[in-house]
Amino acid sequence: MDYSDDDGMLYTESGEENLYIDHTSESDYGMEEDMHNDSTSKRDQISYIVLKEEDIREHQNTDIEQISTVLSINQVEAIILLLHYQWSSSKVEDEWFTGEERVRKTVGMLKEHMVDLNDQDVNIGCGICFESYLREEIATVSCGHPYCKTCWTSYITEKINNGPGCLMIKCPEPSCYAVVGQDMIDKLITIEEDKEKYWRYFLRSYVKEGRNNIKWCPSPGCVYAVDFGTRNGTENYDVTCLCSYDFCWNCSEDAHRPVNCDMVSKWITKNTKDNESKNTTWILANTKLCPNCNCHIEKNQGCNRMTCSICNHSFCWICLCPYDGGHTCHKFEGDDETKIKRKRARRVKRTIDRYMHYYVRWANNQSSRLNAMEDLKELQAVQLEKLSVKQCFSQTQLQFTVDAWLQIIECRRVLKWTYAYGYYIPREERTKKQFFEYLQGEAEVGLERLHHCAEEELQHFVDETDDPSTDFDDFRKKLIGLTKVTKTYFENLVKALENDLADVAVDDSK
Repeated sequence: MDYSDDDGMLYTESGEENLYIDHTSESDYGMEEDMHNDSTSKRDQISYIVLKEEDIREHQNTDIEQISTVLSINQVEAIILLLHYQWSSSKVEDEWFTGEERVRKTVGMLKEHMVDLNDQDVNIGCGICFESYLREEIATVSCGHPYCKTCWTSYITEKINNGPGCLMIKCPEPSCYAVVGQDMIDKLITIEEDKEKYWRYFLRSYVKEGRNNIKWCPSPGCVYAVDFGTRNGTENYDVTCLCSYDFCWNCSEDAHRPVNCDMVSKWITKNTKDNESKNTTWILANTKLCPNCNCHIEKNQGCNRMTCSICNHSFCWICLCPYDGGHTCHKFEGDDETKIKRKRARRVKRTIDRYMHYYVRWANNQSSRLNAMEDLKELQAVQLEKLSVKQCFSQTQLQFTVDAWLQIIECRRVLKWTYAYGYYIPREERTKKQFFEYLQGEAEVGLERLHHCAEEELQHFVDETDDPSTDFDDFRKKLIGLTKVTKTYFENLVKALENDLADVAVDDSK
């Protein structure tokens, strides 16, 4: 049976044609320009922008200035409004022009003081420490409740140390809803660490709370965000941050093409739920299979009459026979029960073995990918310079070795997720499973060939002590060719799996 794709590249079951050999002709070698054009074309299709902190701050300041101008208020009040309405400028404007007084009361921006300090004596009492202070030693927000600057500083500092809630600090008076503006925070907080913490919360709130097309890179310690404003109708959410971390913008997990976010969530949950490989003993000891639908059932009450919550089948927990009013199983009937237990144990073992088959290979490709990333760092830090000296090539001319390792890293990532895809193929779709395993096997073979060439064969030229090798140019052409063909195959594989192998339309019921 043959399968065809528009480019005639992927789909074939013929054992005579090896996609990694027959499509690697002499014209494929020595094509650094083609590979450069491919990468340029890929960059042209990128629909996201990686933002640095200064870029985010510029967006933030623009929104603040816009609200301040349109509503004719100062920037401190504009910030309060934007924080309350989660940085939605349109929401702020709609609410403000619908009812300014209502909005002011809601967010805590009062036009008039609730407490008039002009009527008080020269000395004013602090509402926290109850000491008397001169007027210049007292600070208030829009409500007018007086507190000394020392108490204000302690109060605000505590709020900052408690987390992002410090962005909307309320007056210390329990019944008051007036909010503390940034002007007061700037004046009273003098410790740089506290100031930096506050402004960090302020900046991150713009991305986390407000802009639904911008997300922070989930890599630990990364300070960049990704603006995924233009989607072009694609479901490809994989992005690469400036910190070199690849992740899915939609679900914030590691980049996972060709599988979708729902499948990734199911797979990760399955792997982290005490790791199923550790549950074999518990399953065998505490569950039995419903004799009607084969779902695992745990006995949680004393009665031996069980009713499956899936199919409502009633059966005896001890002998697994259908349960009727006069059912007993106290007589010895030979070794039937032992056979049933052994059969159940074999079924459970097969379930665990199947999961472990896919999990081990998924984890192994992840491990290989991490090792490849370390090998690339070694190449760029040490080996390129050695190779440049020994083979009389500039490091620019040796870029093909870096391209090969980058392709290996990407292919390991794709191959890793194909095992999650394979695990969730329904068992009844046998033709689809067979075709998938054929494509996956071809991918494994091709990637191992490229990995071996970049790892073992390249090392030979790095370690040799003789004059420049005449074989190096042949190696260069070979590595470029393998990189190009592997890249093409994996790109086609990703497209096919994202399309859920829709071209496989064979009736498995025959």
